[in-house]
Amino acid sequence: MMHTAVGWHVEMEFVEDDQHTRAAALVRLPDGTEVRGHGHATRHHTDSYQPRVGEEIAGARALNELATQMLNKAHSEIDAASGRTSHPINV
Repeated sequence: MMHTAVGWHVEMEFVEDDQHTRAAALVRLPDGTEVRGHGHATRHHTDSYQPRVGEEIAGARALNELATQMLNKAHSEIDAASGRTSHPINV
């Protein structure tokens, strides 16, 4: 059995102000497609200013959206290859 090493690089960018953090995640797959996910976090006005926490929340939400899109992509590819409708792939 042959093993192939494959690597994916995920890029994450953040845009922040005093109250909001927005994250964008991007992964380029070996088949040439790009999958993007977005996340958002809002700081409650009574919370202390901790940009890292906003990045973690917004980043996790962006990665979660990215994961959902990749599961849907894989599901569609399974269906296309098999010619039938398979069971949904859930997180």
